[in-house]
Amino acid sequence: MNFAKLLVHSENQRMAGLHKKFAFFGLLKLWMLILVSSRGPVYTPPNVERVTDQFRRISVSQGYNVFYGGSNVHLTNNGTSADLILDKSSGSGLVSKNRYYYGFFSAAMKLPAGFTSGIVTAFYLSNQDLFPHNHDEIDFELLGHEKRRQWVLQTNLYGNGSVGTGREEKFYLWFDPTQAFHEYSILWNNHHIVFLVDNVPVREVIHNGAISSAYPSKPMSAYVTIWDGSKWATHGGKYPVNYSYAPFATSLRGIEMEGCIRENSAACSKRSVSSLDPVDGQEFAKLSQLQTTGLEWARGKHMFYSYCQDKSRYKVLPPECTTAK
Repeated sequence: MNFAKLLVHSENQRMAGLHKKFAFFGLLKLWMLILVSSRGPVYTPPNVERVTDQFRRISVSQGYNVFYGGSNVHLTNNGTSADLILDKSSGSGLVSKNRYYYGFFSAAMKLPAGFTSGIVTAFYLSNQDLFPHNHDEIDFELLGHEKRRQWVLQTNLYGNGSVGTGREEKFYLWFDPTQAFHEYSILWNNHHIVFLVDNVPVREVIHNGAISSAYPSKPMSAYVTIWDGSKWATHGGKYPVNYSYAPFATSLRGIEMEGCIRENSAACSKRSVSSLDPVDGQEFAKLSQLQTTGLEWARGKHMFYSYCQDKSRYKVLPPECTTAK
């Protein structure tokens, strides 16, 4: 009888141990699911051509001047790189020394880590200073995360003052942009605009009749900025910047800017696209098969918002959304 009780006691202890193990692994699995869901699914990008290898890299000090927040712009490595700071006093930014009509523009950036809700790091082309009511713009905007989500990538463009029609598309990244430098690139010519992340195309805007009136058409400067976007970047200010975590720094290097410099050549006229434009060749007129595969991969697995799918926002979608490419 005592032996039987001993066996029962031993079995109960074994089962209790198993329950504890199952509970532990269950919690571990739940924690991993929460971690993955907080960063979005992780995928390995397909192989694509390295467009950035075709252009010359320059230092930050060669290509840019201070745009604003000078005390928060810190040049490093003898001007090869820079840190752009956002704190309670100010954001900061750089503007290119030249204006370009068409070209290839790239910047390698590492974004602030930690609680970054409401922070916007932007790499973009614009001529709003010259054409305040009729400006063009091509935007990369990286939006600080809200709650557990990591940085979100937003692309947008305006042409000829078409600011009443937002053409935003949003993506989750397939990497942690706070741990290493990653390349954000814009190809802009008469054929199309291509947004690339680490050389993977994430968006292509083809220059056709449907979008011609809103296609950027005037020389633009390149900008890199970090600023407080609390009022709009996170659900209309629901998750503002928390300055108890400041300062926030975006690090910048790997600058590429090659295009037709407006100030130096009348050949930049859109009626006279010439060999001075480094992105006018056939290799830049359309995506390769590898690039098309990369584009489909990025949009299929990482894009979570497109203005062309937002019928609650646009009762009648912009014409390029319904035109076959």
